[in-house]
Amino acid sequence: MPQQVTHVATDDALTTIYRLGHDEGEDVIAVRVAERLGVTNPTISSTLGRLVRDGLIVIGAGKRISLTPTGTTRAESMIRRHRLAECLLVNVLGLEWWRAYEEAHLLEHAISAVTEPLIQAFLGHPTHSPFGYPIPGNAPEGPLPSETLMDAATGSIVTIDRVFEESEDLLQFFQESGIRAGVNCAVVEHAPARGTVTVAVGEREVVMGLQPASRVWITRTTDR
Repeated sequence: MPQQVTHVATDDALTTIYRLGHDEGEDVIAVRVAERLGVTNPTISSTLGRLVRDGLIVIGAGKRISLTPTGTTRAESMIRRHRLAECLLVNVLGLEWWRAYEEAHLLEHAISAVTEPLIQAFLGHPTHSPFGYPIPGNAPEGPLPSETLMDAATGSIVTIDRVFEESEDLLQFFQESGIRAGVNCAVVEHAPARGTVTVAVGEREVVMGLQPASRVWITRTTDR
């Protein structure tokens, strides 16, 4: 049996730590990892203990968790396979965009070192997932944009860099609203007192709460 199939819980914890720290710029602590994985605190404590024992993570000041070089390599391998699976599902098989994260999660553990290069070649070595996230090993390395729509002032013209991929309900809203990676939009109104951000996407105005707005990372183009 391929090794990646026998370490699902470990790989899921590692990729969650990677996503929280690298993709979202969060301080990674046990309670956040447990919440994202939907497991209890005792369960995540046991899992983290194994990861420390295996030299995949370190737990430092303030109980902040970080990946070791070995842990980073393993996490990036699984993240790469996951995002390749998303590209395959959406771009080749025509799966609805908002379903891709969950379906790719089922596939990532079944992609082996034998089939991964074949999928890479078939897809043309894509650099980003359908949600805008870089594919490790294919995309240039470096920090990701940390600003979100929640941070953008009224009048800003922005480009969507990536959107949060782990909520099907949120993704369906983004799909219906035209909120996708690479799309340009204008911030019509940022109204913290009302808890909303209004953006113009093409000819459509989209009103969203601050929480969904915080799940859309952007690059600032200009101010009107």
